[in-house]
Amino acid sequence: MIRNREIIVKGIGKSSIAPDLIIIEMRLETIDIEYENTMNNASELIEMLRGAIISVGFDRNELKTTQFNVDTKYERYKIKDEWKEKFIGYSCLHNLKLELDFDMLKLGATINAISKCNVKPRFNIKFSIKDPTKVSEKLLYDAIENARFKANILSEAAGVKLGKIIRIDYNWSELHMYSNIDMDMEDVECCAIDITPDDINVKDSATIVWEIE
Repeated sequence: MIRNREIIVKGIGKSSIAPDLIIIEMRLETIDIEYENTMNNASELIEMLRGAIISVGFDRNELKTTQFNVDTKYERYKIKDEWKEKFIGYSCLHNLKLELDFDMLKLGATINAISKCNVKPRFNIKFSIKDPTKVSEKLLYDAIENARFKANILSEAAGVKLGKIIRIDYNWSELHMYSNIDMDMEDVECCAIDITPDDINVKDSATIVWEIE
């Protein structure tokens, strides 16, 4: 678009990267009518999980907490036309994360070890990349080069000369650099997991405003 002796061009950088990182996210919830029992049960489950991952070669500190929340739980019920609440107990919600290099055999062994420790968390497996910053930098570089390429073509076609850059507009939003696979412990029956995740496709953009002469 040309206006006020300016040309505004949006450049796009794209990349397709094979994942080199596996992230296992787990969600544990314990509920008991007594607060002390809830917390003790939660601690016991975490220790069981740590024991499971240690058995396949992880350090206990590699199991990271991403969210920890204690709350009260109530159940709603209706008597005639009136709704009431009944106290169920104290709930302890614990979200955890475990990262490992892209190794499907170790992933299978890890999930198998967790399944045998009777914790049975809900969990999600993400395939990601270790160095997202490097990917982001390359996308931006490619986006700028793409914008420059388009601007040169447009200015040449319009019979004008590309001048200096007036400004660069960029949306600093976080890029989605992983693909998700949702699994349940009930689906795991052996150590082998036959999964070949797709490459992670990412793109970013930047808009550049040039003077034209």
